[in-house]
Amino acid sequence: MEKTNVMRILDQKKIPYKSWCYADTAAVSGAEVAAVLHQNPAQVFKTLVTESGKGGHYVFVIPVSEELDLKKAAKAVGEKSISMLKAKELLPLTGYVHGGCSPIGMKKQFLTVIDETAAAFPTIIFSAGKIGYQVEIAPDALQKLIRHTYAELTVK
Repeated sequence: MEKTNVMRILDQKKIPYKSWCYADTAAVSGAEVAAVLHQNPAQVFKTLVTESGKGGHYVFVIPVSEELDLKKAAKAVGEKSISMLKAKELLPLTGYVHGGCSPIGMKKQFLTVIDETAAAFPTIIFSAGKIGYQVEIAPDALQKLIRHTYAELTVK
């Protein structure tokens, strides 16, 4: 399997992880990725980047089968409101393409909030920074790489 920058960062920091590859499948959505990897979709997360009206950027990591509640997300980062970043702005801002965005290894470190459900799992799975590749890591191990908090973020 090809190593991604995320995997190289994890290796460099000596953080244990498991890598997953679904590049040879037709999976596109997060739920499809969870299905082809035979994983619980509640344990597979997607990385979403938002912006505030003031030009601030925030990263949210939520289960793939859930939808980000923008009001809860704004509250979690102390903003009145936020909106999803336009897809064409993702690569220049983060270094990642839509569908391959990881909270690890972005061009710049943004305030990151992970859905509180992640804390219930010994490991979570998310993009390894390239479409077709995922990493599985303990949520607490992420703290060694990115400062993050937990909050309720999804539409109920």
